[in-house]
Amino acid sequence: MSTISSRVAMAVHVLAFLARRRGEAVTSDTIAGSVNTNPVVVRRLMGSLRNAGLVQVQPGARGGAQLAREPQNITVLDVYRAVEEKPDLFALHAEPRGDCDIGGNIRGVLRGVFCRAHEAMQRELGAVTIADVFHDVTGRSCCGPQRATGECRQPAGRPHAEA
Repeated sequence: MSTISSRVAMAVHVLAFLARRRGEAVTSDTIAGSVNTNPVVVRRLMGSLRNAGLVQVQPGARGGAQLAREPQNITVLDVYRAVEEKPDLFALHAEPRGDCDIGGNIRGVLRGVFCRAHEAMQRELGAVTIADVFHDVTGRSCCGPQRATGECRQPAGRPHAEA
């Protein structure tokens, strides 16, 4: 079975960090300090996140990255789709023996099981936003005035308590 790379976790970390620093351009060096990785790794992630419309990047001496959308409008599924290079979560093994009752039918059965598991994972990732992650990490809402819209949720789908 394939595994999802750590790129998804690092990209969620980057976006949560940018949620904390909303309104300012944050350098890849600063972000890399939080992620504990090389700034080049952060810049590569930023390219994928930018292409997906999740961040804006301003080059130059006063440049940096910032969120392109509100944190409550970015799901972990958006991040997964932006940075994960493998389209399939599960891989089937090469040609099993077709004249065996198991080998002749296993791929079709597993394809259905794996498809349902992948769909369940996507539903779960789609239910969690960067705002949710930020809240769980910091104990604070990052939504500001948008909290009143009801779009900013805790992972279980409950609205944040009003302060």
